[in-house]
Amino acid sequence: MVQYVKESYEELKNHVTWPTLADSQREMVVVVVFSILFSLVIWGMDSFFEWIIAEYFKFMQ
Repeated sequence: MVQYVKESYEELKNHVTWPTLADSQREMVVVVVFSILFSLVIWGMDSFFEWIIAEYFKFMQ
């Protein structure tokens, strides 16, 4: 187990290419914007279906 941890640390230290801070920030902005847009789409769909169901039950009364 100790050997595995040492090899894993060595792999992370020498063979993994880490993104720069600027790349990480740019990707974070993309994720935040996509998350906001996706949540707005879901909210819009939910509101539309809520309206459809309310109209259906008003019609059925």
